[in-house]
Amino acid sequence: MTLARRFFAAALTLAATCAFAQSPTGLWKTIDDKTGKERALVRISETGGVFTAKIEKLLAADAKPDAKCDQCTDSRKDQPVVGMTIMRNVKKNEAIFDGGDILDANTGKIYRVKLTLSGDGKALDVRGYVGNPMFGRTQKWQRVE
Repeated sequence: MTLARRFFAAALTLAATCAFAQSPTGLWKTIDDKTGKERALVRISETGGVFTAKIEKLLAADAKPDAKCDQCTDSRKDQPVVGMTIMRNVKKNEAIFDGGDILDANTGKIYRVKLTLSGDGKALDVRGYVGNPMFGRTQKWQRVE
């Protein structure tokens, strides 16, 4: 194999490794898709291939630090929003992460979720939907760390 071919093969291997290594784990700033304003800091973590997300801090000017999810209808009802798990059971599926659900703590509604990382890993499209992903809405989250 020529030197150029070896270099090309090594570059392809490195690119594939970097793409595979991208993960949504870390701290994210949520941006409201309707107002464009910062809402919260959310930490996504991974255990055994399953991704979850918890609210670490509320950023909205009108947010109460001791806010509770009074609209929730499951075990999170009346629980503090800060520290709450809002995304559960998400798994890597090719270039996206899906299969789980996400809670809108403002309305108490639970949606299926699909996450798509930007090429540079600094932005995350978070799509909440019912039934088909075509019928939902997407928020852009910005990586903090």
